[in-house]
Amino acid sequence: MHDIKWIREEPEGLVRALVRRAGGEKASQEAKAQAKALVDSLIDLDERRRTGIAKLEELQARRNAASKEIGAAKKAGDEAKAAALMAEVAGLKDSIPDFESDLKRIEQELNASLAGIPNVPLDDVPDGADEHDNVSYELLPRPDLPSGEVPVPMWRDYIFKPEQHFEIGEALGLMDFETAAKLSGARFVVLKSQLARLERAIGQFFLDTHTTEHGYMEVAPPILVKDEAMFGTAQLPKFRDDQFRAGEEHWLIPTAEVPLTNLVRESILAEEELPLRFTALTPCFRAEAGAAGRDTRGMIRQHQFNKVEMVSITTPEQSPFEQERMLACAQAVLKKLGLHYRVQTLCTGDMGFASAKTYDIEVWLPGQNAYREISSCSTCTDFQARRMNARYRPSGGKGPRFVHTLNGSGVAVGRALVAVLETYQNADGSVAIPDALKPYMGGLNRIEKAA
Repeated sequence: MHDIKWIREEPEGLVRALVRRAGGEKASQEAKAQAKALVDSLIDLDERRRTGIAKLEELQARRNAASKEIGAAKKAGDEAKAAALMAEVAGLKDSIPDFESDLKRIEQELNASLAGIPNVPLDDVPDGADEHDNVSYELLPRPDLPSGEVPVPMWRDYIFKPEQHFEIGEALGLMDFETAAKLSGARFVVLKSQLARLERAIGQFFLDTHTTEHGYMEVAPPILVKDEAMFGTAQLPKFRDDQFRAGEEHWLIPTAEVPLTNLVRESILAEEELPLRFTALTPCFRAEAGAAGRDTRGMIRQHQFNKVEMVSITTPEQSPFEQERMLACAQAVLKKLGLHYRVQTLCTGDMGFASAKTYDIEVWLPGQNAYREISSCSTCTDFQARRMNARYRPSGGKGPRFVHTLNGSGVAVGRALVAVLETYQNADGSVAIPDALKPYMGGLNRIEKAA
């Protein structure tokens, strides 16, 4: 959500931001014209709103003054004047509700327009139209590889053609998409026995690492939230079709970012409390409305999946450092698993709606021979805080300011399972257990097909 006062005072700032969102120099003339028209419409609505407020206040003041004058006129015995004033007051009482109704309609239209505008990209975000314009931030653990060269996980070389995770899981008899389809339809899976335990182990490993080593507080939040919570983190109203409705008053969470960030909604924190760092392991639910035909096989893009989420609430001055810290925490768990990955700084055209800057971590999947996103770490500046009215009081005693909110996957459990299966697969179809997960697997060294 944007501050209309800022838009009124610096309209070109929002126009530039919207053009950058449309690709920057690659933005079409139509996109530039639409950005200018949108900002002009906002300023027009704001002017009508402010004029309406002034007019309403004028009418209310006149009604109050005329009401007092009636008594004075009667006291002076001027019945004609008193009758005229009474008629004026009656007329004002009839007209004021119409002005209030018009003002409310204008304010609703303005707020709806503001709610549909994405966050402003930070200055150091690269301009671009789509994922092809993203910039490599870091390549680990093989920074020596030339840009664009396909890496091999540093701990092994494959002497066989790596299979994809669903081929491995189905061959083991522990990954069942057919039964899941009978139960729930497409984009679901049933994991069994050791694979079910492996997924649980991955989630617990991530959660334990973030709480014991990275200073995040574990939270067990509700997975059903109200409209206000979804609006606060900007899933609503723009992305309504991507969500699962649950009854008349609730939504299934698409990510634990929603309840974790909303923990501070409608509150004023002390600066000394910040930063607040929360983490949670929850199921997540996404309709994937725009994903028709994409990743139809396997566990990459499902309606239900588990994820460990990290959320930080901090001051504007500390949020850049907090984003780098959050990114390091997400990388740390992947390093412990021995998974190869790279980090991308997303360009303006590829960022999420609420984000001002996003790092994507993409894990290497040998079976797919491709990188796939496994974590996004974003700063939303004060964009979500304004929608939630989440503020803090600076230690210097000044008035409340909006907090900055950040969120990141720490990381997606299902995709981590995919990466482990494809990275640690063996020629005989078995899968080795990474050392970091063995304590969670009862000392099991490998997963093999039952005899």
